[in-house]
Order: sequence, then structure tokens, then C-alpha cells
Amino acid sequence: MPNWGGGKTCGVCRKTVYFAEEVQCEGGSFHRSCFLCMVCKKNLDSTTVAVHGEEIYCKSCYGKKYGPKGYGYGQGAGTLSMDKGESLGIRHEEAPGHRPTTNPNTSKFAQKIGGSERCPRCSQAVYAAEKVIGAGKSWHKSCFRCAKCGKGLESTTLADKDGEIYCKGCYAKNFGPKGFGFGQGAGALVHSE
Repeated sequence: MPNWGGGKTCGVCRKTVYFAEEVQCEGGSFHRSCFLCMVCKKNLDSTTVAVHGEEIYCKSCYGKKYGPKGYGYGQGAGTLSMDKGESLGIRHEEAPGHRPTTNPNTSKFAQKIGGSERCPRCSQAVYAAEKVIGAGKSWHKSCFRCAKCGKGLESTTLADKDGEIYCKGCYAKNFGPKGFGFGQGAGALVHSE
């Protein structure tokens, strides 16, 4: 097709793109009306476009078509998606079923669950996004609390005893020295029996 106006050629419709209607992306030029996802036809901009060769996609469709496969991919962080991309022509092979390990090794690292350790408070798997380390163990952020008063802890504000964690105040009251002047702060006289 002859390019009479001297403009660039649109990467989608292959017609001339004039300056007033031009959108540039990865060295290519597009009409604003052609700068759409090739799958879902959503309007794109510099923050939502993903390029694969000469094709343009929104980040969601790009992730479904070319990104990692499995639950949680292709929709953004923190989501679970059942869409496997069949509408994009993607075919999936079924993975072999899970077989439990027969490893007799009882070491701490062999007892991890799918690459994560168990929380000592709730006994559930602790994954990297929710992991807090204290008293040499991995805890959920929501479980990383004083065993007595429930106060949220930090690695610098905890004391541990017999596998359980406490705030320094509860630890001092329950396990610290007893008698006059102990357990209530400096300068206090308290009668303990």
C-alpha cells in the first residue's frame, strides 16, 4: 500500500498513522483506535501494554498466554484464577498426581511442608509472604503474639520459654524473680507470696 502522506505504518491495521493519532510503543507506531489488546480488545496505554514480538496485549492476557501456568497466575497478585487460557488457544497437559515422600529423614528441613515450615502456635504451613522468625522458629505474622496477653511482638520485644513466646512484661511477671520490688517496674514495692 503506498504511503502518500509520509506517515508511519500502523502495526495493527497497516495503514498510515499521522502524527495527531499516533501512539508509539517499542519502536512501532499505532493509531489510538488500534492500540488495543489483541485478545480482549481493551484500550492500552504505556502502563498496561505488554509486547510479544509484533503483537500487543494487556498485561492480564499476556500473562495468560505467555506467563507461568497454574493457579494464581495471569490475574495479578493475590488472586486465584481458574482460567487456563483455553480462549487463547492454550492447551494444558495434566500433571501427574502427587505422591507423598517416603524419605525416612526426620531432620528439621525434611519436615517442611511444600518448602515451608509449620507455625509452632497453629501448626499450619508458614509461607514466605507471612513468615516472621522469632525464638529460632518460623511463625505466621498473626500468630507472632504474646502467649499470655496477645500483644503483637517483634523480634526485639520477645522472650521465649519452653517453645512459647511472650512479651517482656508477661515474661517478667510469670517467670521473673519474685518478691518485694520485682515484676512491677523500677522502684515499686509489691508483696508477692
